[in-house]
Order: sequence, then C-alpha cells, then structure tokens
Amino acid sequence: MDDQSGAAARPDTNTPTPAADLERQRLISLINTMADAVVAIDQEQRIVLSNAAALDILDSNSQLDGKLLTNVLAPKDASNNPVDVSAVVRECKTQYATRDWKLYYSDEDSVSLYVSIAAVQVGFGEGSNSGWVIVLRDITREKSLEEERDEFISVVSHELRTPIAITEGNIGNAEYVFQKSGLQSPEIGQALKEAHDQVNFLSGMINDLATLSRAERGKLQVEIESINPHEFCEVLARNYQTSAAAKNLRLNLDLDPSLELLQTSKLYLREILQNFITNAIKYTQKGSVTLAARNIANGIEFSVIDTGIGISKSDQRRIFDKFFRSEDFHTRAENGTGLGLYVTMKLTRLIHAQIRLESSPGNGSTFILSVPNLR
Repeated sequence: MDDQSGAAARPDTNTPTPAADLERQRLISLINTMADAVVAIDQEQRIVLSNAAALDILDSNSQLDGKLLTNVLAPKDASNNPVDVSAVVRECKTQYATRDWKLYYSDEDSVSLYVSIAAVQVGFGEGSNSGWVIVLRDITREKSLEEERDEFISVVSHELRTPIAITEGNIGNAEYVFQKSGLQSPEIGQALKEAHDQVNFLSGMINDLATLSRAERGKLQVEIESINPHEFCEVLARNYQTSAAAKNLRLNLDLDPSLELLQTSKLYLREILQNFITNAIKYTQKGSVTLAARNIANGIEFSVIDTGIGISKSDQRRIFDKFFRSEDFHTRAENGTGLGLYVTMKLTRLIHAQIRLESSPGNGSTFILSVPNLR
C-alpha cells in the first residue's frame, strides 16, 4: 500500500547532486590550470582526482583515476634507492615535503622532484572521507643550478684555504716580532691585530662554506665513535676558557655524574657544540656560558646556556636559515656570515639529533641538542 501521508522521499545521499557535480567540475577546472602536478588519493591510496600536469610529470597517456598511487609513482631517493611511497603516505599525518626524490622514465630520462604530501579529511564523524593530496613539481633545472653553485663553492673554498693560511701565519709572525721588538707604536700593533682578526674571520667563513658545500652535495659521511661525555665536554670547555676569560665571562660545566657512553659522530657533535659555544661567548657581554649534559632515553641531551642578548621570537623562526642574520643592532655589531647555524642544522640531521631553542631578548639563550645513540 502506497504511503499517502505526503511525507517527502529522502534523496539518495550516494548520488551526487547537481550542485555537488558542479562544484567538482569547478575544482577540476581549477587544478587543471595549475603548473604543479596535483594528485588526490583515498584511504586505499587510489587516485580519485588528478590534473593535466600530473599526466605530464608521471608520463601517462591515460587517465589516472582509480589507479593505485604506487603503480604510477615509483621514485628513488638521493642515494638512488627506491622510495616506499605507500609507507611515506601512510606515515604522513599532517604534511611531508622533500626535494630529494627523482623519477626515472622508460627512456632512461629522469626528473628531480619537489614532493609535498598533506593529509586531508572532508567532513566529520562516520560519514567523513579522508585521504591525501600530493603535489609534484619538476625541479630538475633548479637542482642543476644548485649543483653548479655547490661545485663553485667547493672549488673556491678549496683554492682560498692555502693563501688564507699563509696570510694568517705571516700576520701572526709579524705580531710576534712586533711585540718582541719593543717598538712604541700602538697604531701598528692595532693594525696587525685587526688584520689578524679579519683573516681568522675569513678562515672561519671558508671552513663554513666548505662544510656547507659537502653537506649540500651529500658528501658528508657519519663515522660513529664511542664518546665519553665527561671527557668530551671537559676538553670543549678547556678550549674556550681563554675566549671566555677575554670577555670576563665564566665558562661553567654542569654534567650529570652518571652520563653514559654515547655512540655518534664525535666530529659532527664537536662542530655543533663549538658553534653554540662560540655564538654564546660572542653574544654575551657579561655573566656566564654553561655547557650542560644529562642522560635521556637512548642518548644524551647537551645544553649551551648563556646570559647574553637573547633572540626574538621572529628571529628564532629563521635563525637556522642559510645566510640569515638578525637586524638587531646587538647582533649586527658582531661579525658573522649567517652560515654557522645553517651548517649546524645540516650536521644535526646527519646524526639524527634534534635542536630546541629557548630564548627571549635580554634574557639569554639556551640551545638544547638531543643526540641519540646510533648503534
């Protein structure tokens, strides 16, 4: 018997309404105007939406909708090892980005890729849909230019090392002879000191450039050693006692007595902490610099704490960027290239460590380095 109550029949919620279909067409038209490849996948990692640029960069002559992502995207990483794209996507809870993937075509041609993967969810509750949106960009030309730049930096830094070392040695000898000669000429003494300081600055910059070049080209190798943290920190502190004393600063050690052996790269750990200590002394006018260490799960946490000028919130967001130098006049008063902390972050990633920064203007800074055991 037909229902005569006059109640309206409910529409089939699985059938797209004309309005929904129109919105989808608008979305497809929009993403088809984009130069970057855009691919949307569902929970099973099947492609539900893609644009024209995706067909081009994935070298496909047929529509991608319904295909598994792994059947159309099989990149390799910087070490030329296959990337488990499915695993990368599954582990992506918010956003993932890389510039280190390469995609090889059947004709042995290849492109370098910028890849961004973002998890998305449409709606709420049981009826919501989730998946991921993947953006692909061909950065082959950019990578080629970066490699040329890194090669240029490598060659220049290598060629400059010898003349700078000779200049530094000769100026140092001239200073020594001048001091022993007993000549009463403060102007000459000051000129020699300033020249020596500037040559040392150039030497440090060349070392930073050389390390940067090796890091950018993936030439840095991690050699794991067994490190006694107490001895390691004590040697570091001794090396900087003179620099700290020259500014009337106290250089303190605060080491947990029960520190355990650490398995990591001694070279890179030393370079990272040296950079922190050097900066702490440079930007602290009075008070102290403290090197601290304590045990954490599967590793050690090192801290370099100063009572210096501090770092603003805006500068903290950019302090590890390449060539960044704060506009704060206290910072600008000191020489610097803006490379030290960028290189430091590169080395930190190589040893799978993490850096935290706690600071505010006028209240000093604390750089915290959490270093895991690599064996």
